[in-house]
Amino acid sequence: MEPHCFTGMKRLSVRKSKLLKKVYAPVFNSVEICAGAGGQALGLEQAGFKHEVLVENDSHPCQTLRLNRPKWNVIEGDLRNFSGKSFRGVTLLAGGVPCPPFSVAGQQLGEKDDRDLFPEALRLIKEINPKAVMLENVAGFAKTVFEDYRTRILKRLSDLGYLPDWKILNACDFGVPQLRPRCIIVALKREYADYFIWPDGSKQSNTVSTSIFDLMAVDGWKGAKDWKIRANAIAPTLVGGSKKHGGPDLGPSRAKTKWRELGVNGNGLADAPPDRKFPKTGFPKLTVRMAARIQGFPDEWEFSGKKTASYRQVGNALPPPVARAVGVAIRNALLKRKADSFRENGQSFLFLPTQMSVQ
Repeated sequence: MEPHCFTGMKRLSVRKSKLLKKVYAPVFNSVEICAGAGGQALGLEQAGFKHEVLVENDSHPCQTLRLNRPKWNVIEGDLRNFSGKSFRGVTLLAGGVPCPPFSVAGQQLGEKDDRDLFPEALRLIKEINPKAVMLENVAGFAKTVFEDYRTRILKRLSDLGYLPDWKILNACDFGVPQLRPRCIIVALKREYADYFIWPDGSKQSNTVSTSIFDLMAVDGWKGAKDWKIRANAIAPTLVGGSKKHGGPDLGPSRAKTKWRELGVNGNGLADAPPDRKFPKTGFPKLTVRMAARIQGFPDEWEFSGKKTASYRQVGNALPPPVARAVGVAIRNALLKRKADSFRENGQSFLFLPTQMSVQ
């Protein structure tokens, strides 16, 4: 048996260790702009960031955020009317500024489009002065036509004291069963920038059938097993569209052709999975829940609104696994740690140390 005094010292040491961990535990908080239905916010939460505020102007996504995270501080309104001054000093400013100004499906007006919110993002970065910035947009933002504008944005970030970089990341490299290339801008204060390493992903994606076969088969569709073989591939990019268009579908003609090759009718969405009466050789439509799975959302994440509104939220989101991977890379940089890696369910992630503090 240990001497009484030694046992007491040991207990004191354990309590002191716990107290020190509590005192020096790093706080990674964020401001999320153009939050949408929370794809990026959820991924960053999984990476260890606490959201101080989320700003979104659409009522349906705001309700989705409140539905899933009642304690989140969600502000519904125009980003142009939001001031970041009371959030000065948070760790990260993140957001997915509107895509239509840079989308190949649109007119590609860029900065001339009144929906372009990059200037507002830059204003908020100046007001908040975070340690890190993460902004995402469609892959079209990386096109040559926007090179001058992109260069000016990076120059402005540099003038504000950051070292910015950008990269096209494909969601399929992070366990998401669709291509979905996204242009991600990451900018860190100079003392952290050298520690940032872009996440590489696993290069081993899930497929449509491995992701949603159980949902296709749940109501007894007799063609489910044959469909599973046909749909064992990566999907084209889901698109959310805009309020200017009609009901939900899976994109332009080229995308619908790709979906048909996977055994999916891309001309709309279904209210329910195919049942026993559905033709064995038929082409079922996706449900909103199937689309959410293909976008990387967990089943417990609920969407507010009817089918069209819900699908639009899904299709416009950044897949949470992509946001998580980039968020972990940013967190490791803020810890001034060259990242180690580990694998989980065939997916590559960066090691998250818990005992180090942001310097």
